[in-house]
Amino acid sequence: MQALADVILPVFLVIGFGYVARWRKLITDAQVDGVVWFTQTFAIPCLLFVAIARLDLGQEFNWRLLVSFYTGAIAGFTLGFWGARLIFKRDWEDCVAIGFVALFSNSVLLGLPITERAYGADALGPNYAIIAAHSPICYAIGITTMEMIRNRGGRLRDSAARAFSAMFRNALVIAIGLGFVVNLTGLPMPGVLNQALDMMVRAALPAALFGLGGVLYLYRPEGDLRTIGFVVALSLVVHPVITFGLAYALGVSTEAMRSAVITAAMAPGVNAYVFANMYGRAKRVAASAVLIGTAGVMVTGWFWLQILP
Repeated sequence: MQALADVILPVFLVIGFGYVARWRKLITDAQVDGVVWFTQTFAIPCLLFVAIARLDLGQEFNWRLLVSFYTGAIAGFTLGFWGARLIFKRDWEDCVAIGFVALFSNSVLLGLPITERAYGADALGPNYAIIAAHSPICYAIGITTMEMIRNRGGRLRDSAARAFSAMFRNALVIAIGLGFVVNLTGLPMPGVLNQALDMMVRAALPAALFGLGGVLYLYRPEGDLRTIGFVVALSLVVHPVITFGLAYALGVSTEAMRSAVITAAMAPGVNAYVFANMYGRAKRVAASAVLIGTAGVMVTGWFWLQILP
């Protein structure tokens, strides 16, 4: 229980401050949207850009780490997609949105602060390696599948063009790409720019967690409880179990295993709702899964902190 108090509760207290502030009308929906817009469009992209630009790619990009994490993520998407179709009889487009909920874990707003508080800032290298591929891989899977289904009977070239355009308008994907450019080319960064970026980075996680609390106030569960429970179980249980098993089998280092499993055990990210809202499909399932899954991390996060070496 000490791990719960020292590592997880501070993160959820910041989220709780945002939730209570919106609940008690200390801030408005427009102000919450402003905080979220700032973090999603500027602060978190800056954090990801800096992290990738300064990452030791040769050391952190371990294929065993990425295979362990993304096999679990893709398994969640596949099970979510087919479960929504075969068990809950949803239409094909809803199935993609529901699968995306199980695919997109909250690697930044929950995975980073919980890993940092548990194992220290020096343990975040593998987290950033996962995050570097997270938005590109997840959006590529979700957008490509959705566009193929929406364009069934049409030309594959049109589906590919729409998927490519949608993915590369995403601020997180752009920031990660620019970070790779700086890292791989060795492009020097002026000291003043580095200092400004560091200021933005320090604001990113606290502001994002507070904003997440305000947003979650709006995501109250309504109906579809069986579907929501199913997809939350995929996200909080199936994904980390597969990741842990593969990481152990492939001989992933203890440090990398911790980052992979903790990240896999996180709730669906707000981007799951963003994706559902973008296509207007399964929005209630996605929104409620974000809220219920985030609360569930209080239990699953504590469990994995006890299990991991």
